[in-house]
Amino acid sequence: MRSVPPVRLLALAALAALASACSSGLPPTTLDLTAPRQKVRGGSVEGQVAVAEPVAIQVFEAERILVKDAANAVSFLGGGQWADRLPRLIQARIVQTFENASRLKAVSRTGDRITADYLLSTEIRAFQIDAAVGKAVVEISAKVVDDRSGRIANARVFTARVPVAAVDPANAAQALDRALSIVLLDIVRWVGTGHA
Repeated sequence: MRSVPPVRLLALAALAALASACSSGLPPTTLDLTAPRQKVRGGSVEGQVAVAEPVAIQVFEAERILVKDAANAVSFLGGGQWADRLPRLIQARIVQTFENASRLKAVSRTGDRITADYLLSTEIRAFQIDAAVGKAVVEISAKVVDDRSGRIANARVFTARVPVAAVDPANAAQALDRALSIVLLDIVRWVGTGHA
């Protein structure tokens, strides 16, 4: 009997989870993302930073957890959903990560009626389980914009890949949360090292 490669088993498990969730009729479990509580050493940004809600293509605009297979087909993982629209949830965790890291004199969301010196503009490029390789993938593009001149002070893409134990809502959310934490801490360090 031929053995099935682990990656293929993971992809088959993902499909089974999707099928069972669709037929169960149970309401999905609501899952959340967390902001790292780690203090970050080094300099801080002089002035105030406003964090814009990340932009994203439509597939990332929902509350559902995404799974991509080896053929790059994207599907939603049944049985689980995020606590809010993904861009709004990530915006909140970016702000909290800055606050937890104690790196800024002031950080806020755009629309908070605070005059900011800099705007942190982000785009969600990837936020899914890649079933073909068994990993959670998070990729966020970030730009620091001088709010007075509108000039982009700097830009960078941040990526993290974390192994996922199984393609089910709890394991997928845990792996995506770990990958997002890596990205968020990298963004805080980057903004706080003179890139603004």
